[in-house]
Amino acid sequence: MTLTAPRTERRPSEDTVADAPARRSWRHRISRFDQNASPYFYISPFFLLFGLVGLFPLLYTVWVAVHEWDLLKGQGEFLGAGNFVEILGDSMFWNSILNTLSIFLLSAIPQLAVALVIAYLLDRGLRAPTFWRMSVLIPFVVTPVAVAIIFSSAFNEADGLVNNLLNLIGIADQEWKHNTFLSHIAIAVMVNFRWTGYNALILLAAMQAVPRDLYESAALDGAGSARRFFSITIPTIRPTLIFVVITATIGGLQIFAEPRLFDVSTAGGIGGSDRQFQTTVLFLWELAFFRRDLGEASAVAILLFLLIVGIGVINFLISRKIATGEGPKPSRVARRARKNQEVAR
Repeated sequence: MTLTAPRTERRPSEDTVADAPARRSWRHRISRFDQNASPYFYISPFFLLFGLVGLFPLLYTVWVAVHEWDLLKGQGEFLGAGNFVEILGDSMFWNSILNTLSIFLLSAIPQLAVALVIAYLLDRGLRAPTFWRMSVLIPFVVTPVAVAIIFSSAFNEADGLVNNLLNLIGIADQEWKHNTFLSHIAIAVMVNFRWTGYNALILLAAMQAVPRDLYESAALDGAGSARRFFSITIPTIRPTLIFVVITATIGGLQIFAEPRLFDVSTAGGIGGSDRQFQTTVLFLWELAFFRRDLGEASAVAILLFLLIVGIGVINFLISRKIATGEGPKPSRVARRARKNQEVAR
């Protein structure tokens, strides 16, 4: 029989016991720091890039707007609000605002209406849906300069395609580039050609998120296609529709390439011989590079920026009301369809 010495448990030294919580606490701090701070590091490249190419030019534009600033000579004396007073008193500025709003109304309303119809048709389950979706997006891929050159030739007053087609039905040649209203229509056609398909795809994505059970329940109640569209589809996609309206408005306020190239050969690209289709951005471009007055051009840019911000605030308020349920109530057809859906479940 052999005797073995009793085992004695090794107890960690006091230094080891003291270091363990310290190590755990250090790792815990690192883990919490990584959890809390890493999202900010991930999104920081965007804000750094925005500060470099967006915020700094914006602040520098404000600095230029309060000075007399020649394109070639550079900074002059401090004027304060002098450039803004000069611009607000310039009839050409208000003419450009009216032209911009007119072109926007002539383009946005038909554009959104046609985009809704195209999105509805694409949502009905056409054959080869990918082909049709790609087809409506092709005009958006074409560069604005190419679209402007093509349509400028089509609306040529002497031998353009549009006037030739009008002559076939007995309508005399129209002055598309000299008449104010007709020139706005021609430019609006360019805008609609390029942006209708893009907006249709956005609306289509919203329509495809509408539950199909609502349509089936409404159809069982005897609602036709038009009634289902106006009572179920439109109220359901209303937030997306508002987004499309606001983005179309912002794009309309910044329109430049189409009026710039529409009559560049005869009017020099300043918006017509009498500035009958000169937009605000085109007026800004004329101030900066024709008159060489960067101070007034910067003032126009800031006024346009404030207008866009105002529209953005309106968009935010409307979107928040819809998100919190303060918007218009669903239609009777939609409520009945939802009730039927709940009963079926």
